[in-house]
Amino acid sequence: MSNTSSSSKSEVLERTKSKNTKPPMYKVYLLNDDYTTMDFVVEILEAVFRHSPVTAASIMLSVHKNGKGLAGIYTKEIAETKVAQVHSAAARSGFPLKSVMEKE
Repeated sequence: MSNTSSSSKSEVLERTKSKNTKPPMYKVYLLNDDYTTMDFVVEILEAVFRHSPVTAASIMLSVHKNGKGLAGIYTKEIAETKVAQVHSAAARSGFPLKSVMEKE
């Protein structure tokens, strides 16, 4: 049996500092146009962005009055998916509704 003392053997433990940085966030906006109906914009805000009917109507009015409205703030991948979902649903329904994402 070997008798090893802690003084004869040394171990070095390294600790790495983990930096928990938040990923960059992106704002997703819906853009106003002259053809997409207000009802369809509300449907998109409810279906794609999961807003309540009241919140969706408020954002829709912002789109209508200001030219664009903030639909949500997400990580890059989720924002890209939301933009693609808006464009896909709009194309299926025959509307030119567009959305864009901007880094926060």
